[in-house]
This record gives sequence, C-alpha cells and structure tokens, in this order.
Amino acid sequence: MTIIPVILCGGAGSRLWPLSREMYPKQLLSLIDDNSLLQNTALRMPKDTGATAPILVCNESHRFLVAEQLREIAIDVETIILEPVARNTAPAVALAALSALALDADAIIIMLASDHVIEHQANFEAAMKTAINAAADNHMVTFGVTARGPETGYGYVKAGEVTGDAFLVEEFVEKPDRATAERYVKAGNYYWNSGMFAFKAQRYLDELERLRPDIAAAATRAFAGRTVDADFTRPDAAAFTACPAESIDFAVMEGANSVVMVPLDAGWSDIGSWDVLWQVSEKDENQNSLHGDVIIEGVKDSYVRAEHRLVSVVGLDHVVVVETADAVLIADKSHSQQVKKVVASLQSCEREERITHRKVHRPWGFYENLDAGPRFHVKRMCVNPGASLSLQKHEHRAEHWTVVGGVARVTRNNEIFDLNENESTYIPVQAVHRLENAGDVLLEIIEVQSGSYLGEDDIIRLEDHYGRVPD
Repeated sequence: MTIIPVILCGGAGSRLWPLSREMYPKQLLSLIDDNSLLQNTALRMPKDTGATAPILVCNESHRFLVAEQLREIAIDVETIILEPVARNTAPAVALAALSALALDADAIIIMLASDHVIEHQANFEAAMKTAINAAADNHMVTFGVTARGPETGYGYVKAGEVTGDAFLVEEFVEKPDRATAERYVKAGNYYWNSGMFAFKAQRYLDELERLRPDIAAAATRAFAGRTVDADFTRPDAAAFTACPAESIDFAVMEGANSVVMVPLDAGWSDIGSWDVLWQVSEKDENQNSLHGDVIIEGVKDSYVRAEHRLVSVVGLDHVVVVETADAVLIADKSHSQQVKKVVASLQSCEREERITHRKVHRPWGFYENLDAGPRFHVKRMCVNPGASLSLQKHEHRAEHWTVVGGVARVTRNNEIFDLNENESTYIPVQAVHRLENAGDVLLEIIEVQSGSYLGEDDIIRLEDHYGRVPD
C-alpha cells in the first residue's frame, strides 16, 4: 500500500491582491517565513509514514515556477499534472487518483492544499497517521479543524459517533452567518472544514463514478489522452475542458458512504484574506504585523507590508496597507474579504495589475518592466546561467539590447555572436533571434522595444527549450 501526497496548487488567491496575482498566486509567495506556502506544504508530510514523492496538480502557466520551487527545497515529484483550464477540485483529484492507480492499485492519497499554514507539526503528523489508518480501512477521511471561534469564512463538519480514533461525519454545512457560527462553536461538535482529505485512490474514483459519472467519465478520458514531458503530465485538453467544474465537497464527500472525520488541532489556517494572514503573523506589542521598510506612529492591530519603498502609516487602527511596485492596497482589516471586488474591477477594466507584477517570472529567469509609453517599452531582463529564450521573431517591434552584466550569446538571423558588459546590439522587426546566457553568472540586459505594437502576444516562437507551444 503506497501513501501518495497530492498537492493542489491551482488557486488564484485573489483576496491577497496586490501581492497575489494570477501569474504569481499566493501559494508561491513567502508570507510566513522564507519558504513559500507551497514549499512548506511539500515539506510537511511526515517522513515516517513512508509517503512517496508527491503528485502535484497546477495551472499550465505556473508549471515552471512550481517545479523550480520544489527543486529549491530538494523535493522530488512523482509528476506535476497540468490543468489546461480550471475545473475546481473534484476533477483535479480525479486526475491525481488515476495517476496514483498507475503506480499502485491499492494507493492511498493524501490531498493537501498548497496555501495552508500549520503551526504545530507534531499534532499534524499525529492526525495524518490516524487518517492513513482510517483510509486503509476503506473510509473516506476529512480533517476537521478544532474551531477557535465563530468563523463565518469556513464551512463546517458536524461530528457524529466515535469510530476508532475518528468520528462519523453527520453533516457538512456551508459557510454560516455569525449567529449560526456561534451556535456551532458552543455545541462543541462542529469543526471547520479544512479542505484536506485522505482515501484510497480507487475508493474516490468509485464514489465519483456513483455520484458524478459525468465528471468521472470526462476526467478518465482526459487522463487516457495524456502526454508526458519530463516531470509534467498533460491531460487531453479537449476532454478536460468538457469536464464539469465542481468541488470535491459537493461532488463526492457530501454524498459518499463511510465518511469519517479526524480532528486536527494543529494551528491550521487557510490564508484566504489579509485579515487571516494578520492573525497568524508575528506581531509587536501593539498587535501590528510589519514587513519591509515600514515606519508607523500611533497604529494598532494592523498589517503593513512594504515591498519596494518606504511606507509610513500614522494614526490608523485595524488597517491593511500593502505596497508593491505597481499597486498599493489600503483597507479596513475587517473588510479584507472585499479585496475580491477590487480584483473583479481590474478584470472588467482589463488591467494588467490583476495578472502580473512588474517583475514577471519565466522558465529562463525573469524580466522587470521599467518604463513604457506610446511606441516604446523598457525592460530589465535576467537570464539564468545555461538558460535561453525561445528562437523567435516579432511582427511589429524592434529591440535594442545592452548587456549590464554577464555574457550574452545572440542569434540574429544567420549570425551568432557574444556580447560582453557595456556592449549592445539591435534586433530589427521580423528578425529571427534568440538570447542565451553563455556564462556561469546571471546575465542582465536592458531591452528597449520600439514599434507600433508592443504586446507580449507579438511573439512568434520557432523553437523553445521549455515546450511552450509556438504562437
């Protein structure tokens, strides 16, 4: 019997804007310590359970970021399943379960979200071992977090009779209003729904087939048509796109047979808003959580984060202030759930600040937008040693490259030549070109684009080392 962690890391984290963006969501951010939330999740699985390398399910556009973060902490992966579109958790877990069955017909999967915080590792490990034993007995297991207060942002699980070291689940209930939440906490047998589960892979697929055969069929077709590229598994895009979107709670757990709950009292938090992040962050004597270059005066019960410059706050209480290179959020802490509405407004206005930061990560390194105007765009580009951009051309823009540090190997039509520090070159419109780091230190260049159209979609890829589909 193989124990396989499954980490779902496809969320957007819109309520933590402006730090969390569509192309760099909260699970990839270092919010609590030096590790990202994803890295801490991958490191959390108890070693003495005999768990194998994890299976991850993530968005196609995040694949290199996820792989690099796991490489940084020396975590090997079984595979990274790439969702072509978001279809919620029930189809994602179905893909992971099918992948697990390909390894072991009796596999148990432990489903973890990539954006949770656990403060007490020993308690987490004890609950995990209890859950594995229950799953081995063919139960469907959910983890119920001991409610620390009448939280209205979480669903609840009602515990019934004791069975072994767990409880039979009597009821799953949706996010309640304040009065109902207070009644749940007073009753003592209601727990927060953690969104973490354990079960045999085949048992999950059997329940999905019984309860939602449409999801089961679509996921099976998508997995059958998969392609594998190194650590990445790509389900058939058309089949998965046709799959209904539904959460594992609604699709399976609420209607499944033999569902049990393992209590989890481990300082669990779902970092779903700035208010929750403030709750789990270190604070000073005035209950302020301060990060970066911050000066405050007469401030209490607040979260202030400076990413790029000095931030000063005077005479305010219960606020969230978050500064990034291209956006600033100021909010009453009790209204932090409403940040989603700001993100919705950005989407309706087609603002880039919803999607990316000024610094944009790529598999070869990153670029940072420095300035832009009519017919020009200035970037700072950093290419990792041994890495290269795709062989490409542009229909509407020319580029001028100046090397600031390192050695650049440039392909321009039929020429290949090196540029050293303080040297530059020009890439005309429609010239076939490539930029490579020919040295063993970071290559840094300043790129000045000019032309009638400067959008990122004006890239015609002719060859790419990272498997990106040619435009």
